[in-house]
Amino acid sequence: MNKTKQRVLLGMSGGVDSSVAGYLLREQDYDVIGVTMKVWPQDCISRAEDKCCGPQAVADARGVAHALGIPHYVVDEADQFERVVIDYFASEYQAGRTPNPCVMCNEKLKFGNLWSKARALGCDYIATGHYAIIEHRDDRAVLRKGVDPRKDQSYFLFSLRQRQLRGALTPLGTMTKPQIREIARSLGLKVADKIDSQEICFVPGNDYKAFLRSHLGENEFHRGEIYDVDGNFIGEHDGIELFTIGQRKGLPGGSPRPRYVVDLDPATNRVVVGDADDLICDEFEIDRVNWHPVAAGGDGGLFEATVKIRYNHPGTVGTVTPLENDHARVRLHEPQRAVTPGQAAVIYDGQVVLGGGWICRREALVTA
Repeated sequence: MNKTKQRVLLGMSGGVDSSVAGYLLREQDYDVIGVTMKVWPQDCISRAEDKCCGPQAVADARGVAHALGIPHYVVDEADQFERVVIDYFASEYQAGRTPNPCVMCNEKLKFGNLWSKARALGCDYIATGHYAIIEHRDDRAVLRKGVDPRKDQSYFLFSLRQRQLRGALTPLGTMTKPQIREIARSLGLKVADKIDSQEICFVPGNDYKAFLRSHLGENEFHRGEIYDVDGNFIGEHDGIELFTIGQRKGLPGGSPRPRYVVDLDPATNRVVVGDADDLICDEFEIDRVNWHPVAAGGDGGLFEATVKIRYNHPGTVGTVTPLENDHARVRLHEPQRAVTPGQAAVIYDGQVVLGGGWICRREALVTA
């Protein structure tokens, strides 16, 4: 191997983004090796579909690698994906939280387990098609938002540690989606107009309830009762796993105003419903916080920042107070709707990611 030419392991999903990332890296004179993770278990109900966990993705990625003149390998991560991502996904719903499997997959698999493959192939970096910017400085890597605000994926990378960020490349961060598709068309890539998946890759039709029934079985659902915020019994439910904060559909009727799920109590399997105003929250805690070296709160002092409470949230100003044991308190200057336990709250200073953590559940709204 020519030591003056750095080698990159590129995660190829079979989509247009990772395909163009391969081309851009090659043009930047990297020695690129394409790798597609086989993550579908043999009984995965979506494995035959055109998903990033399906066989068609492997075929598309292999075709692009051939067109770009780069080697391509398939690595079997099905067991790890089952344990690290799918089991986490199911257990979070069982605990009354709403999971974010993409963050977990990035941290534990794409920029985690895949490093053993990268080292075996003599790679200096792992690259992906994420729309985010990783600035490599002398002593650290800085994670920034991608320039395309509609596609920015820095939120999904907040949990990466410095060692992971320093070994990561995201060549699409400074580009927009139309630019990416135009490059793919100019190269004659068959995936140039491939539709982006808007779903969790292992959940067909975005029907997570059907997936949980298939994965867990009906006997593993935690049935219980539905109450309103005043402690009045409303009815029974078939499983706390079937509800998320802010949900309106599937709730018992008989109320003059719309009802929403405002709390899920895993200790009692209670679902608590209330009005839209009961969804408003201005303060919460996060745990398992990952602070980046640029964080203003690194010395333990409180600071103001922009906080995104879910991926498609525009962000809102809040005061962040770092606490002990990788916790932090967030006080929002303007209360927000449906702050959801289990989701990531990512903290920004302008375009720069300062860190983030996982939203904790508040005390039970109904204790009677």
